[in-house]
Amino acid sequence: MPRRGMAASIGGAAVVLAIGGFAGTGSATAAHLLPHSGAMEFPSRPLNVDLVQTGSQAPTDAQCRASIGVPCYSPQEIRHAYGVDQLINRGDDGAGQTIVIFDSFGSPTIASDLASFDAGYGLPAPPSFTILSPLGTVPYDPTAIPDQVGWAAETTLDVEWSHAMAPDASIVLMTSPVDETEGVQGMPQFNELENYALDHHIGDVWSQSWGATENTLFNPAGEQVYRDFEDTYARADASGVTIFASTGDAGTANVETNGTTVYPFPTVNFPASSPLLTAVGGTSLTADTNGDWESEVVWPFSGGGISQQFSEPLYQRLTLTPADQTELGGMRGIPDVSWNADPNTPILIYLSFFGASEAGYYTIGGTSEGSPDWAGLAADLDQFAGHPLGLLNPYLYALGAAGIGFHDITVGNNGQDGVPGYSATPGWDAASGWGTPDLSQLFSDITFLARGNQSMSAIRSRADSLRR
Repeated sequence: MPRRGMAASIGGAAVVLAIGGFAGTGSATAAHLLPHSGAMEFPSRPLNVDLVQTGSQAPTDAQCRASIGVPCYSPQEIRHAYGVDQLINRGDDGAGQTIVIFDSFGSPTIASDLASFDAGYGLPAPPSFTILSPLGTVPYDPTAIPDQVGWAAETTLDVEWSHAMAPDASIVLMTSPVDETEGVQGMPQFNELENYALDHHIGDVWSQSWGATENTLFNPAGEQVYRDFEDTYARADASGVTIFASTGDAGTANVETNGTTVYPFPTVNFPASSPLLTAVGGTSLTADTNGDWESEVVWPFSGGGISQQFSEPLYQRLTLTPADQTELGGMRGIPDVSWNADPNTPILIYLSFFGASEAGYYTIGGTSEGSPDWAGLAADLDQFAGHPLGLLNPYLYALGAAGIGFHDITVGNNGQDGVPGYSATPGWDAASGWGTPDLSQLFSDITFLARGNQSMSAIRSRADSLRR
């Protein structure tokens, strides 16, 4: 079963909620604006899913705050909090771009759920939405494959919210018929899908909200997984593809292949730990009902730390402080950036695969929120720059080192289950990366950095000039 899956009550029936490998627990019962449980347990506390309103009309954030005691940020509020609305308002809304999402199984209702989500929030339909399953499919039967429930919710989150951030981008959902859980399980099939996407030039932005604890791949089969994915990512980077991966929802306390035993020392997840992509961690966002950003802290269950597999990449060696270098000890640190993830500062998804009586808007959280949202932002930036940006990290690190382009997160720690964590500090840290995007500062500088193929020395010079 998916990692860290929990039982949850959905309309009186027990089901498993295991969202995209970074699974969690929540309670949901068919009713209007139910009390928000926020309840999570064992051992990680990742995604929480609560049905708050049935029907096609999305509840407002103000209604959620008044009735269930937490916000339910709309796409428009999240866009405004991070400045994505400035891109969209000027017409850079992902037009001409394609976002590719990789998930196990998919959702049997994703096309109609996306249409309902768009109608509920006043969003246009994407230019195209395509589901590709080159490895085949299996019937949707949660009795036989309980993890399909969680993957259907993950798929819903990925599709609806990547579209929310890039409403004029096309979306391609690529599904695997194999359940990715922990260790090698399901990873080769995802790699096949990604190579298929490259071979067929399907899209220039990828979102991955799944992964395995690095240490579960420290065996011959796992080492082959590392080699295969790194070859694929290198090929993708060379082709101008921008790749995102969520860091996970267990803080530093990730699990072994049995899905329950926690490693007693800090660990991170792959593929987020790959230096060839952008790793997205999680925060708790405080914003008002206009979406005005007020504050942010580390979500304490956000994955982050130091890789035991990958050496520190050049973009970190050139931009991080001596203290950061000492902490990393020559190894790759994650996350690179963050996004809202706390189930108690949730967003909403529309889903209907539980049945017509329970179709409606569900709160959701976890770092799975960040990867598709950043993918939508990258599609907007690709349109803004006029060409695919490819690996964003050199640009992001130059801007972060210059102190621009981010809400710097300086409060919080991601230690869990007695495993030491990492604390947020000014600048980059292994709990929040550079922080969350603040696009009000970003436009001219990312365009300069993205013009042509800038060398690392040019990027470092630009960062130095921006500091002055």
